[in-house]
Amino acid sequence: MAASSAAWAVQPDEIMADPVKEARARALSQELRCMVCQNQSIDDSEAPLARDLRLLVRERLAAGDSDSQVIDFLVARYGQFVLLKPRLERQTLLLWLLPPLALFGGGIALWLHSRRRAGLAAEATASLSPDEEARLAALMSDEASGEQSAQPLR
Repeated sequence: MAASSAAWAVQPDEIMADPVKEARARALSQELRCMVCQNQSIDDSEAPLARDLRLLVRERLAAGDSDSQVIDFLVARYGQFVLLKPRLERQTLLLWLLPPLALFGGGIALWLHSRRRAGLAAEATASLSPDEEARLAALMSDEASGEQSAQPLR
């Protein structure tokens, strides 16, 4: 049942007689983007363009093209966008490098933020200077003597 639910977009008249070529066609179809749906492979899409692309893949395989020749043909015709997983090339370098760089930059930002917070906490708990300690002691002694003389009557 699970295998048949994944194959619902491929029509019976599209299926090749040779099971090996059909398996290759299905594998290629799962790597190609439906230009209409954009987030589905042509294997999963019911759009008319996806059907045309599935048929084109099967025609190329029946003509004897290798998997890479079929992919190269479709990329030449539709551009890199037809691939669900774009190739690592100069034009797609930013696409591949931006997520890890963003993750690395976020990690650096969190590390710097935690260091800054730790520094602020250390400054807040810093010891008093000798002058401040003497002044604090004087204030506390004045307060303690004032409390003793102002005790409530019972």
